[in-house]
Formats: sequence, C-alpha cells, structure tokens
Amino acid sequence: MITISVVSHGQSALVEELLKDLARLDMPMIAEVLITLNIPEEILFEPDDFPYPVSVLRNTAPRGFGANHNAAFRQAKGEWFCVLNPDIRLVENPFPVLLEEITRLSAAVIAPMVITPNGGVEDSVRRFPTPFSLVIKFLGCGDGRYIFAAEDVTFRADWVGGMFMLFRAGDFRAIAGFDEKYFLYYEDVDICARLWKSGRSVLACPKVRVIHDAQRASRRSLRYMRWHMVSMLRYLWKHW
Repeated sequence: MITISVVSHGQSALVEELLKDLARLDMPMIAEVLITLNIPEEILFEPDDFPYPVSVLRNTAPRGFGANHNAAFRQAKGEWFCVLNPDIRLVENPFPVLLEEITRLSAAVIAPMVITPNGGVEDSVRRFPTPFSLVIKFLGCGDGRYIFAAEDVTFRADWVGGMFMLFRAGDFRAIAGFDEKYFLYYEDVDICARLWKSGRSVLACPKVRVIHDAQRASRRSLRYMRWHMVSMLRYLWKHW
C-alpha cells in the first residue's frame, strides 16, 4: 500500500486536479494521501469526496521541500512512500508497473518518464552533477540528462527528479529521508546520491508516463535563483 505526499504552496486548485486523477484512475493500492499546506490557504475540495483517505496537514510556518515530506513520512502508514508535486497530471495509473519494476530490480526508489504538456521529455533523469559538468551545462554543451524514449526498458540512473519519486518506505527511513538543510532544489539529487552510497539503487521507468507542467521559478525569480545556487554549492561541498 502506498502513502502519497503532496505539498501545496497556495496550489489548492492543482492539488484538487491531482486528487481527481488519482480517483479517476481507480487505484486501490493507495493507502492514504497526505496534503501539506506549506502556507495558509483555503482548500477548494472536501477530503471526504475521494475514494481513499485524504489528510490535510497545515504548517504554522513555511518549511522546505525535504522537511515537509519528511514530516509527512513520519505519519505515513504505507509500505511505499510516493512524493508527488501538485502540478503532476496522470494519464494512466503508473503504480502497477512501477511497483513491479522496483520489486523485480530490488531498488530503493523509482520514477516514471516525465513529459511536458506538449509531449516533450523532461530532463528529470540525469547523471550526478560535478564541477566540470556544471561548467559544460553553463556553456550550453549538455546538461547530463539520460537519453531514452517511451517504452524503453527500466534502467538504473544516477538521480531522478523530485516531482515524482516512489520509495520503499524502509529505504527512505534507513537514510533518514531528505536532507532538511536544503530548503529548495537538489534534495532529490542528494537523496539519490546517499541511496547509492548506502548500497541501494535508483531506477527510471520509461514504461509509464506522467505529465509535469514545470514552473521553472529559478529562471524568473532572483530569490529562487539564489536558493538554487546555494543548494548546488551545498551539494558540491557535501559530495565532492
């Protein structure tokens, strides 16, 4: 059974659409959905309207990405823990295939193929960043993404994006979840690096797809850009 964790930053309308997707696709493997409201907001849905338990958690002060999902995990009941962004849309039930593949290949976390609303493949599966690779990326000569197509076989990847990550709860617990010293960005890279260092593995599964309407706030806001840069430097200092 799966616990799904979603964090809203004034995104109640997006959360409602995600909940509707989960209900529409008939997912009996969902044990519960935990919605964390990171800032004060009125929810636009009734938790009892869905065919699975929905709990709404309200923060008294904003927390970072990792801290929010770690707090939700401490309440989670499922054998599996799924981190989902509010702006994920589901076109099919991804969980049967993801559960089959992560079990078959004995990994700690798995992610589906993530596509944009217009059908392009997002850069959500990449090789670990290094100082050299970041210079190459800055020069526009490559960003370290893996190249794959829909229906390709499941493969082991360095890291997968935090918009959709399905963990074995036991493995998430064993490495103490996300590093809460990252406020935003690089939490997903860091947790995958720690999983690999602990002898566990990370999977990408192009056999199933989800849609992600990415906001890319760090490209438009100086505050988000600063968070991005601080997290990148923290990651490099920690792992390199």
